[in-house]
This record gives sequence, C-alpha cells and structure tokens, in this order.
Amino acid sequence: MTPKPRRGMTEQAAEAAVDQACRMLRLPTIRTQFPEMADAAAREQMSYRGFLAEMLMAECDDRARRRSERRIKAAGFPRDKSLRSFDFDANPSIDPAVINTLATCDWVKKGLPLCLIGDSGTGKSHLLIALGTEAAMAGYRVRYTLATKLVNELVEAADDKQLTKTIARYGRVDLLCVDELGYMELDRRGAELLFQVLTEREEKASVAIASNESFSKAHMFAPTCVRLRRNSTSSCVRLSCAQASRAFRAACSASRWASSSALAESRRTRIA
Repeated sequence: MTPKPRRGMTEQAAEAAVDQACRMLRLPTIRTQFPEMADAAAREQMSYRGFLAEMLMAECDDRARRRSERRIKAAGFPRDKSLRSFDFDANPSIDPAVINTLATCDWVKKGLPLCLIGDSGTGKSHLLIALGTEAAMAGYRVRYTLATKLVNELVEAADDKQLTKTIARYGRVDLLCVDELGYMELDRRGAELLFQVLTEREEKASVAIASNESFSKAHMFAPTCVRLRRNSTSSCVRLSCAQASRAFRAACSASRWASSSALAESRRTRIA
C-alpha cells in the first residue's frame, strides 16, 4: 500500500521529522548530513531518486568505515602502522611489489600462512601490523598478539582447563598475527601449546608470523616468506614439500619444537 504523502509540512517540521525518523531507524549519517545534502541536491537540481540514492550510499559508506574501525580495534594492534607510512627506501631489501601483492589479502582469503623474517629494526612488526590492518579493512577478522603473550595465555588456559575454549577463540579469526616469535626460547610445553593453535588453523585460516633471523628456519611451513635484511636483496622462499619437511624438522630439533614438525608434512598452495 502506497503511503499517503504529507502535505503542507514546513521546512522546519520536515527537518524535525527526518531527524526523528533517522533516530528510530538508526541512520546517524543521514541524520547529521541531511541538511547539507538537501541544500546541495537543490542547487544541483537532483532528482528525488538521485537524492535518496546519495543519502543511502552515504549511510552505507559510513557504516562500512565504522565496521572497519571496529575490526581494527578488535584486532588489538599495539600501535597504528600502515603500508603508506612504511619507508621502502630505508629498507631496500624489501620488494614493494611483493608487499603490494600481500596487501590485496588474497592469501588471507585462501587461508595461507605468511612469515616475515629479519633482524631487529628491519620493519617486521610494522609490516605485520600494516598487513593485518589491510585485512581488517578488507572485512576479515584479525587478531594480533605477541608470541610470548599467546603462550602465557595458553598455559594459563591449560591450567584452568579452558584450553579448548581458548584455542577455539583464536581459531575463529580469519587472520592471526603472531609477533616476535623466536625472541624468547620456549619450553616444550609452551611450544606444544603454541603449535596446537597453529595446527587448528592449518589449511583453514591464515596466520602471519614475524620472526627474527636466528629462527629463520621456521618459515619453511609457509608458502610465502619475506626476508627483511639491510642492504641485501629480498627473496621469497619456494621449497618442495620434502625439502620443507626436512628443513622444518631441523628447526624444530634446534629449538626443541619437535612436536611441531608435523606442520611441514602438509602440502601448501603457493601465492602467485
């Protein structure tokens, strides 16, 4: 049934009605921007349909922006970092083309892992946070954590018999960003708990890891590894499954992570 138009409404009454309706319908962007948009539509002699479309598009765009902000906040990044603020000139070892490809988040869509390997001060954490932010802006659920913090949380959860619930919570995000892996040596229990989280996500959802150079063999389980070195050429690691398995076993043995060696057994899809 077509609603009956309201005749004889003054401009002031119309604005009050729009304000009240927007509050009831929870349209905050239209409520705040309506007067300005109405004046612009009158100047440009916009059609009613065009004016309505502009208002609805403004509301949708603002909602998308607010959702992105909520996802970024929920990710728990310790500071704001973006690819735009990353100084590639100061890090000549990093290929901007590789980073721009990663920024499309196709690897997150496919549930593939990523390793960022390098010494201290080469920009690993910056890139990890920036790529995680790109994923959050693209609509993916992201969680950032330090490796030591994650392990401590898992140990406490295991002691409280909440380990399954904690691992499931980390399994629900589309991208798990683990920073500073390898900076502190983990005992056997901590390593086993950490790799329970990684195994839960294997071939289901993405994990991005930033690790120091001394733990560089951990990259063997990831199809894409970005090496960050000062005054050197970056490279992407491409190994066969057999090579990856042998190399990762060696890394596990050296780091007392023997329980994690099974991760290298699965086949991996490469990012083009």
